[in-house]
Parts: sequence; structure tokens; C-alpha cells
Amino acid sequence: MSTRIDPLRKSLLVTLTGALLALSAAGCAHGSQGPVPAADAFVEAFADHDLTAAAELTNQPEKAGAALRSAWDRLQAEKLTARIGSSRVTGDTATVDYTYEWRLPKDRTWRYTGQLQMGRSGGRWMVRWTSSNIHPNLGDTQTLSLRSNPAPRARVNEQAGSDVLVPGKVSRVAFTAANAADPGSVATALAAALSRFDPQLTAESILKAATSAGGSYTVALLSENEFDQVSIDLIGLPGVVVTAEWDLVPTDRAFAPDLLAQVRKTVIAEVDGKAGWSVVTMNANGADTDVLTEVPSQPAPSFSLSVDRNVQNAAQRAVDLREEQTMMVVLRPSTGAILAIAQNKAADRDGPVATIGQYPPGSVFKTVTAAAAMSTGLATPDTVLPCPSRIIIGDRTIPNYNLFTVGDVPMITAYERSCNTSFANVASRLPGDALHLAAAKLGVGPGYTVAGLPTFSGSVPPADQLIQRTEDGIGQGKVVVSPLGMALMAATIARGSVPVPYLIAGRTTAVDGAEPALAPQVINGLRAMMRRVVTGGTAERIADQGEVYGKTGEAEVDGGSHSWFVGYRGDIAFATLLVKGGSSDNAVAVSRDMVAALPPGY
Repeated sequence: MSTRIDPLRKSLLVTLTGALLALSAAGCAHGSQGPVPAADAFVEAFADHDLTAAAELTNQPEKAGAALRSAWDRLQAEKLTARIGSSRVTGDTATVDYTYEWRLPKDRTWRYTGQLQMGRSGGRWMVRWTSSNIHPNLGDTQTLSLRSNPAPRARVNEQAGSDVLVPGKVSRVAFTAANAADPGSVATALAAALSRFDPQLTAESILKAATSAGGSYTVALLSENEFDQVSIDLIGLPGVVVTAEWDLVPTDRAFAPDLLAQVRKTVIAEVDGKAGWSVVTMNANGADTDVLTEVPSQPAPSFSLSVDRNVQNAAQRAVDLREEQTMMVVLRPSTGAILAIAQNKAADRDGPVATIGQYPPGSVFKTVTAAAAMSTGLATPDTVLPCPSRIIIGDRTIPNYNLFTVGDVPMITAYERSCNTSFANVASRLPGDALHLAAAKLGVGPGYTVAGLPTFSGSVPPADQLIQRTEDGIGQGKVVVSPLGMALMAATIARGSVPVPYLIAGRTTAVDGAEPALAPQVINGLRAMMRRVVTGGTAERIADQGEVYGKTGEAEVDGGSHSWFVGYRGDIAFATLLVKGGSSDNAVAVSRDMVAALPPGY
């Protein structure tokens, strides 16, 4: 039995079937939902670094693949995050918004937006290739390039702002004696070329150092200007190798060389700053055509030293006049700024002894003994003390210099004349910890962690034993100090409390073992006694240099005696030491040379 279909119904069924088949076919065709799925597939493949797949989703796979690969490579990209946004369709063309975020080396991030160009052909949407699909401002014949823009390296300047260390190239002149048939003649040639920069470089010193090194020995580090002067003399010398290096270079070899060497070691790792970077476009010839993004470099700020060029130069000239190991430390009492640390060549051979040397202080330590006596109520500047030519305490005989005597005198006079017997007597009657506490209140004994500077202020151990306390009271015994510690003592008396020393501005100095300040009446008593030393006592040589306060000292050591002078004028405090320099008058003379050389207003 057959069923007959009405012709009209048959026609309608055929039409509906055809429409459904067309819709089905369109639904299976790629891009039936507009350009967004095709755009999404492209950016996903691009972000996954599947560049072949991404290129195949364009109408020019070969050209697109090369451009996409170039972007990843020239940006040195580590990651790409990509997403699409809204779309706009006009017939068979469309644009789809994209957002790219590149992660580049050294935690750099570059984020921007643009539009993918889309086209439909044969019912299929794909990316219509143009370089703007990578960046909206990238031309079709251009490439991207990541640039690093180094930050200018930091400089080091002194208090007034002038540079003392600057970034620069140095030439390391190294000599390996074993590689020269005649090491002596090479050492002679090196000395002839380099002694103009460092007079201590002699043929003998170079040969001895190179031979004992057993390998490569650095003879000198030369600035660019210095190397240019001698390069022709160094070329071809057997066993000599010259290498160029980056470094912080002194602007003046003679300016505080030992001190700047310490500063350089402290700041060298912090001078680079943060490099900037940019992404540029380049044309086919490799020329830059545009800057797409730029992050400026961030230079490290310059390091400012507390050192004052005028004070440093005056101190350096003063110590350089002596043959003995001579050194001086100058501080600003009001702030703790280290204005100068000067050592002559003889002192430099033992390192930074002005700040870490350990020397008996001799009679300058009577300042501490006087402070202890006033603090404990044992004496005042007006208390009358005996000053015989010698005194016996326990089994120890303490003499005065050349066995002088002034009879019974006030403590201020005994201090002015530097009477050993008076202060040995006072020290013997003090409590065991009195000198230790008084010294700490004058800045001597605590530990100071100063950025850029190794330090030792002094050691004044408590002394319950009578003889030790007696000898300590005149700066002998077990007491040892550095010139830095003695400069702190003078600065404390000038200021009224211990200043915290610093060398590099902005760097905090840690203090371990600080004590409360001395009472004002004690400070005033010390000031009066120090002024008398200059106006009528052992430091009269410097009396013509204004209102100077000071104390002389001569400390006995094996083979001689150390010469000391500590003092202050206005807001400048100083300590001068001549190792085995004999009479304290020699230290006064060096100090006077420094003070006299200062410009007006200091």
C-alpha cells in the first residue's frame, strides 16, 4: 500500500530540508560564529609559543611565522599572556581587540592593546596577516628589538660635593717574574715607567714583590690618562700583562688614599643603579624607527662622604712632613662627621692605623682620670694635689718627666703641667671601674660600626688591682687607644656628649657599650683644664691659632715614646699621633700645621 503526498506539502518539505542542510553545513564550517573563535585560537597559539600553529591560522603562514618568531626572539621573551576582547564585523572583514602582556628578562613587563585584522573566505574566518597583529605600530617591514639602557654609575664625593671616586676604566699592570728571562731588567723598566705615579715603585720593590708572589703580581692600577702616558713603555715587556677593568677611580691619587680604599670596598657593589630598558622598531636596514615603550634608568645616588677636602688636605700635608709614622683624625663635634683621616706613607704600610691602631695614650689619658675624679667627687679642678718629683704607690715608683716638681697645686695646674705624680695619686684612690666608665662617657671604649671604616676606639679595662689602676691613670698600664678614640674624646668635651661618628652620609653607625653623658660641671672642668694647657702649659706652641683647647701626651714604649696631642677649636676636634715621635711638642707642631693651613672660617 502506498502513501500519496500532496504536491504542495512535498514542495514545502523539500524547502525545509534544504534549509536544515544548509544550516547544518554552515554550523560545521569553521568560523560560523564570527571571527572571535579564529582570533582566540591565534592568540592562544602565539602565547603558547606554538608559532607554526599560529601562522597556519593566518592567510600568509610563511610571512606570519617569520614575524611571530622574530618578535619572541628579539624581545628575548620569557612569557606572553594574550587575550581577545570585543569584535566588529563589516561583511567579510572584521577587527578583534587583543591585549598582550610580555614578560621580558629581569622581571620587565610590557603590556599593550591592539586589533587583529580578520577576513572571511569561503565561509571561513582567519587572521588577515599584517605586522600590526603583533603590535599596532609595527610596520610590515619592521622588527622589534629589546634594548637595555644602563644606568650611570654612582660617584663618591666629599662634603662640599666634589668627586673623589668616579666610575672609570683602569688598566691593571701585572707582572709574572717566572715568565721573564731577566726579571730584574723588566722590574727596572716597570719602575722607570710607573714611578711617576707612585714613587715607592722601585725596581727592587717590584722585583721582590713579584718574586715572592709566586705568580701574577699587580704592580699598579692606572687610570685611562695614566695608562695613555706609559702604554708604549709597557708593550712587549716579558711577563707583563695589562688588562682593562671597570672600577671606581680616585680623582686625585694623593687625596686620602688609604681612606678611599676603604670606602671603595664598601660601596663598589652598590654603584650600578637600575638599568632602564626600551622596545624599539627597526627597519630592514637595522636603523631605529620608533620607540614603542621605554622605562628610564634609575641611577644609584652618589655617595657623600663626611670628609672635608680642605681639612683632609691640611691634615695630609701636616703628617707628610714627618718621617715617623704619623697620623691624624679630625671630627666635627656637633655632628660626628669624620672630616679627615690622614696618614703618612710610613703609617700606611701598617694599614688603617689611625682608626684601628692600639697605642698607649700616655698623658692625654689624664683627661679621663680627671673626669673620673670629678665624677666620683674625689677632686675638682681647684682641689689641691701634691706634685712631687716622684711618688711610690705599692711597689711602683712613678716619676715626673725629668723629675720636675711644682709642689702642692690645684688639679688644673697639675693637668696643665702634666704632672704624673698627681694623677697617679688620684688614680690610686679611684674605684676599680671609675676609669673604665669615665672613658666610655668620653667615647673611648665603646664599639663603633662605621660604614666604610674599620674602627677601634680604645680599651680601658676595669682595674681593681692598685698598681694597674695607678699606671692606667697616667695612660700606661693596660690602656690602649686609637687616634680615632682620642679624637672622639676631644669632640665629646667640645660638644658635651659623645658624638656618633660617621663617614658615609645616610649610613647609621651602630654603637655598642655607650654610657650616659658626663655631668655638665665635669665637662666644664675639662674644658677649663684643656684651655690652660694651651695658654700656659705644654701646648703653648699652638696658642697663636685661636681658642684652642688641648692636652699633650708622651707614652713610653720599648725603644722610645709616642708623641700625642688631642684638642679642639670651635667645631673641629682632632687627635695627632707620632709613633715613637718623642716629645709631645712634635705632635703639637703637626697639629698646629694642620690648623694653620685651614681656610678662614674653619
